[in-house]
Amino acid sequence: MSTPRTLEIPQGVEAIDVETPRGTFAAHVARIPSPSGHVVLIPGWTGSKEDFTPLLPVLAVAGFDATAYDQRGQFETPGGANADYTIDGFATDALGIASACSAEPSHLLGHSFGGLVAQRAVTTQPSAWRSLSLLDTGPGALGEKPNRPLRMLVDALGVMPMVDIHRFREQAIGAKRAPDIAEFLLRRFTSNDPMSLKAMTRTLIASPDRIAEIAALQLPVWVGRGAEDDAWPHDIQADMAKRLGVEIHVIENAAHSPAIENTQGLADAWLPFLLGS
Repeated sequence: MSTPRTLEIPQGVEAIDVETPRGTFAAHVARIPSPSGHVVLIPGWTGSKEDFTPLLPVLAVAGFDATAYDQRGQFETPGGANADYTIDGFATDALGIASACSAEPSHLLGHSFGGLVAQRAVTTQPSAWRSLSLLDTGPGALGEKPNRPLRMLVDALGVMPMVDIHRFREQAIGAKRAPDIAEFLLRRFTSNDPMSLKAMTRTLIASPDRIAEIAALQLPVWVGRGAEDDAWPHDIQADMAKRLGVEIHVIENAAHSPAIENTQGLADAWLPFLLGS
């Protein structure tokens, strides 16, 4: 779970709703005159657009429009009884965001679960994208561990109140939060549609490996992770980068959420790739 250090929205960043043929998506955006390109940023499991908010002004200074959004059923984007929570559905949503925000192909970054969505989005419609960036994610399923009981969570979602699940998770990690951050994390988690989070969790348990298909596209690719990332094993991420024909970028002083934990470090590692793609 990405944890913001501040809830203040930086100058030059706006909170908006993006209208697409797939519905309305809550977003944080940075817009500049005559951008050199547009970047779509997809958050991960239990995350939200706020995971990228500190990075948006940095992208704007570098010459990019940027859009970070809540996925379907995530935080401030509505879901619903008939919502499409398949990985194909989440990927089609990303394509809808890109086409609504830019007339030209967009750069795409997916973080954690968002990386799996990003991989599916580029294989679904490669022509929609200028590049693919994968941050703290893997080539497929994350899998079950004693400290990450995903199947237990799947069973609980839709049965146990969301507030109880959140409090159990916070107690399990011994989290100590500033009051405003604690309130935000509670509000964000309990605002999720349980069926959206259930579908995301199932995808993390059983997502296929798409790396060979992505490598065949010959799309510019960047791979990075925080030095202390605790999700996909480091060797798995490094091997994924190798299979894509690139080196993995390790962002120091960061764990699973470099866009928050070391915004400038991530920008230093990533922007040369964006500017050259």
